Amino acid sequence: MPGEPLAVHPLSFVLQTRGWGKAEFARLMQKHGRSLGTPLATNRTTVWKWEQGQEPDADAQRVLADLLRVPDEQVREEGWPRWLPVWEVTGLTAPWTEAGTVETLSDLVGSGRMDRRGFLTITGTALTGIAASWVDAPSAFASALNGDRVTDTMVSTIEQRISTLRTLDDQLGGARLLEQARGDLALVTGLLSAGRYTDKIRVRLYALAARVSHLTGWMAYDAGLRSVGQSYYVGALRSARTAGDDAFGAFILAEMGVHVSEAGRTAERVDLISTAIDNAPRSLSPCTQSFLYLHKAEALSRDGDHRKGDTALNRAASLWERHASEENPDWLDWFGEAQLRSTEGKVLLRSGQVERATSSLQTSVESAAPRDKAVRSSRLAEARLVGGDLEGALDAANYGAGLLEDSVSSVRALDRLKEFSTRLEPHKSVSSVREFRERLQELPVAV
Repeated sequence: MPGEPLAVHPLSFVLQTRGWGKAEFARLMQKHGRSLGTPLATNRTTVWKWEQGQEPDADAQRVLADLLRVPDEQVREEGWPRWLPVWEVTGLTAPWTEAGTVETLSDLVGSGRMDRRGFLTITGTALTGIAASWVDAPSAFASALNGDRVTDTMVSTIEQRISTLRTLDDQLGGARLLEQARGDLALVTGLLSAGRYTDKIRVRLYALAARVSHLTGWMAYDAGLRSVGQSYYVGALRSARTAGDDAFGAFILAEMGVHVSEAGRTAERVDLISTAIDNAPRSLSPCTQSFLYLHKAEALSRDGDHRKGDTALNRAASLWERHASEENPDWLDWFGEAQLRSTEGKVLLRSGQVERATSSLQTSVESAAPRDKAVRSSRLAEARLVGGDLEGALDAANYGAGLLEDSVSSVRALDRLKEFSTRLEPHKSVSSVREFRERLQELPVAV
C-alpha cells in the first residue's frame, strides 16, 4: 500500500477491539468460510502474516468482510486493508446541526484517547463527503440548554489558555501537551452541552471548540497519532461550520489534506484544498489566501503535477508579499516566511531545482520555532544530500537530533530523521554517518 508503513495494522486493531486472539480468529475464519461454502486453511501463522503486511487472497477477504458485515462495494472501492471497520467516526454520520456538532465533540472527549497510530480511516468517498458536507451545512443554533451561565470572562480565560498552549506547542512539540489540549476540549464541550449562555457567547464557544479541536488534532499528529489527529480535525471542521467561521473551515480542510497525502493519497489532498479554496469566503486576507495556495502547491507537487504546483507556489508568494500583519486571523499568527520557504523548498526539491530548494529550506530552518526546526532539519539534510554535500546533510540532521535530545518532543520530527537515515545507506561505511545513525538509535521511541 502506498505511503508510510503502518505502525499498527488495522487488522490488529480489529482483533483487539473484538477480543479475538490470533488462533481464535483463525478458527472463526475457517468456520465462517465453511458456512459460506468457501473452505479456508487460515491458521495463527496466516493471521500473523496478514498483520505484518501480507494481503489475504480474495476468498479470505470475502469471508472476513462477511464476518465483519462490511458491504462488498466498500471492499472493492477501498481495497485492503482500508475497508476494515477499524473505528466508528461519529463526525462522519452525525447531522450538520448544533446537536450533531455537540455529539461529535462529546464522542471525541469520550474516546479520543485511544491510540490508533499509523493508519488513516477517513479516506476516499468518506473524505470527499465530509468536505462536501462542510460546504452545504447550515449554521443554525438551537436554544440554550439548561445549566450554569457561561460568562465572557470564562470564555476569555479559556481563549487565553489555548493561545498559551499554542505558543508552548511551537517550543516543546505536541507530544508533551496533548493531554492538556484534550482537557481543554472536554471543558469547552461540557460548557456547550450543559451551560446556559447568550447567542453571542454560543458563537464564541463553538469557535473556541473549533480552535481547541484543531490544536488537539495537530498535537496528536505531531505525536505520531495520525488517525486520532484526523478525527479531531473533523470535530474542528464541524465546530467552525456551526460558528459560521468558514475561513477557519477552509484552513481545516487544508490541514486534513496533509494527513492523506502523507499516507500516499495525494489526489485526495488536491481535491480537499480545491474544495477549500473554491468555497472559502471572498473576504479572506492575503495572508490566509497565501496559506491556502501554499497548500495547493504542496498538494499538486506531491501528486506529480509540478507545472501547476509551481503556478500555485508563485501565487502564494505573491499573496504573501501583499499581506499586512494586522490582517492575520489569530489562528494563523504562526504562519510566515519560515513556513513559506519550507514548502517552497519541498516543491522545488521535487521538481529537481536542488540549489534553490536548499537555499529555501535553510532559510526556513534558521527562522522557525524550535519544534519546526527539528522537523524541517531532515528535509534540509535531504536536499544537501541530493546536492552531493554529505557533511552538510549530516550537520542538518545532527542539528535536528540535538533539539530532540535537549528540548523538543515530536515523533514526527524523529520519524523524518529516521527516513533520512535510510537515504544514507550508500554511505554507511563513512564514520560520520555511523555516528549519526548511532545517535539516532539512542533517541527514545516516543520523544
